[in-house]
Order: sequence, then structure tokens, then C-alpha cells
Amino acid sequence: MPSGTPGFTVEPVYNKVGWNASDTHPLTFADARVPRENLLGARGSGYANFLSILDEGRIAIAALATGAAQGCVDESVKYANQRQSFGQPIGAYQAIGFKIARMEARAHVARTAYYDAAAKMLAGKPFKKEAAIAKMISSEAAMDNSRDATQIHGGYGFMNEYPVARHYRDSKVLEIGEGTTEVQLMLIARSLGLQ
Repeated sequence: MPSGTPGFTVEPVYNKVGWNASDTHPLTFADARVPRENLLGARGSGYANFLSILDEGRIAIAALATGAAQGCVDESVKYANQRQSFGQPIGAYQAIGFKIARMEARAHVARTAYYDAAAKMLAGKPFKKEAAIAKMISSEAAMDNSRDATQIHGGYGFMNEYPVARHYRDSKVLEIGEGTTEVQLMLIARSLGLQ
């Protein structure tokens, strides 16, 4: 829709908790007419077109979430090797080591699920269930790892100067966008023949 089209308004930016590098604006369409040359697909098929790309969007969210989950691991390993407590790096303590090991396992599982879904999509095979699994697993890994990374960093984890603070703010939306975790569970259940 070209800006300046009568009835089409880009509203002021939302004030979001996370994803601050990406402006999000509500769009208002009040009796706006879309010029024929600007139609995407056949007239009246917009909703169907929208639904058809959700599975690809879930794979994109899985990629973002996998990167966030791994970023939390990387930042936590670096911090745990640098931060000293009682004369040794905090990474030497079993509680911290185990927490980071669990974070790495989550990131690995997320990556595996994401790669599987993406490979099926690229091969032209059905991938709805795999996309839902990848999106759910990876977004949960990002959220869980960001929470654990924040805990490992202590008070520094809540400071905007540290990347884990950004991961903590930004990861929640990954569990919501392209369908909430509950929507992914519904899709997976339906793929198994459950009503």
C-alpha cells in the first residue's frame, strides 16, 4: 500500500518491552482502496496467503530463537570464565557449570529441530509439524536460556550494557510471534490425528 493512499494511516510506533531495534507501528485502513497493481495474489485470497506463509515464518522465528539461545550460552561461558568468586572463576562451580551445560543442550536441540524443519521446507516436503516443533522448542530454549544467563550474570544480567539483558527482553516475543506455544502444541496434536 503506497503511503499517502487515502484511508491508509501509519500510526505512531508502539513502546515495546523488547525488539527495540525493530519499529512496530499499527496500520489503519479506513475505506482504503488497494490499487489493482498492488495486489499480492488473487483478489480475496489475502487471508489464505497469510496462513500459507505462517509455517515458513515459524522456521524464521526458530532461527532467531536458536541464535538467541546460543548467544546466551556463549555470553555465559565467557562471563563464567572471567568472573571470580572466592578465588576462582564461577564457571568452576558445579552449579554454574551444570546450568550452562543445560543451556547448551537446549540450544543444540533447538538447532537440530530448526535444521530439520528447514531441510524439509527446502526439499519441498510437508513441514507444518516440524515447523511447529522447531518454533516451540527453539523459542522456549531462548526464553529459558535468557533467564538462566541473566541469573548467571547476577546484577549485571539486568543491565542494558550486557547482551544477556537484551536476550532476556527480546526472547519472550519469540514464544508469541507466528503463534503462541499453545498454538504450536495444537498444530502438533492435530498432525498426530488428535482433535
